Amino acid sequence: MQLGRNCIRKRFMIRQAALSLLLALFAAKCGAQEPAYFVTYSHAMEEPGNLEIAIKGVQGSPKFGNPFVSETLELEYGAQAWWTTELYLAGQHTSNDSTVFTGFRWENRFRPLFREHFINPVLYVEYENTNLADRSLLEVVGHDSIADMRVSNAAGRGETEREMELKLILSSNFRGWNVSENFITEKALNESEPWEFGYALGVSRPLALAASSRPCVFCRENFAVGAELYGGLGDLDGFGLKATSHYAGPTVAFDIPRGPTVSFSPNFGLNDNSAGVIYRFSVSYEVQQLFGCFHRSGK
Repeated sequence: MQLGRNCIRKRFMIRQAALSLLLALFAAKCGAQEPAYFVTYSHAMEEPGNLEIAIKGVQGSPKFGNPFVSETLELEYGAQAWWTTELYLAGQHTSNDSTVFTGFRWENRFRPLFREHFINPVLYVEYENTNLADRSLLEVVGHDSIADMRVSNAAGRGETEREMELKLILSSNFRGWNVSENFITEKALNESEPWEFGYALGVSRPLALAASSRPCVFCRENFAVGAELYGGLGDLDGFGLKATSHYAGPTVAFDIPRGPTVSFSPNFGLNDNSAGVIYRFSVSYEVQQLFGCFHRSGK
């Protein structure tokens, strides 16, 4: 079992390093630094016309289960200043099992207030079409637990879940700090199950607010650090913390000048229903004015 876990970790790091290098080679412009979050959403929206391409990875070794690596491709587009839309494609590999495609998600975020306020609300609507083999862990709701990570791929891929997910995102910026709170609710569309609830909390700050007077890669303003806390809140039949899972961990993001943003976070399970630790890793790159680039290339 230990050998299998070491192999899966090495494979995870090699894949993510290759993706980071690939994106860095194609990098031409730099994107804005955003809060260093993996699960929590702030009120930051994609700039209109910009496309952000990201790979998010999750590696875990659940107790009495097989180690796994989940990878999610995200395509986020700024449709309007008040509207950001995003497509997710997810898959995972489980050691001693198989590699499977686990489904897709279509997300839309709407910001009703244009100006900056002390508390900035964002409304989130998402349609999910995933199977029970999904390990992306983009959120934790209801009674999600470590037991879900032990389901074999053969058993999980045979059951598809079609769900609608809603979030109320509240976010504030204060003296360089971002503080965000998300309330999550989710409803199965193809099964008669009750509404499920969850939460995510995050705090983040760049290491420096002012840019350096000279160009440099490892300047403090290129780094953001933070922390996240998230978990389930039961369902409509039993709202609360009973039989739920919760995670917390630090986050760090490195915004490479004229290149991608690389982020990492170890998340630690806070109770017996949670995995002991899961590792999150992401590489993202923003293509500015996507259709403008096509127009220029066509000249």
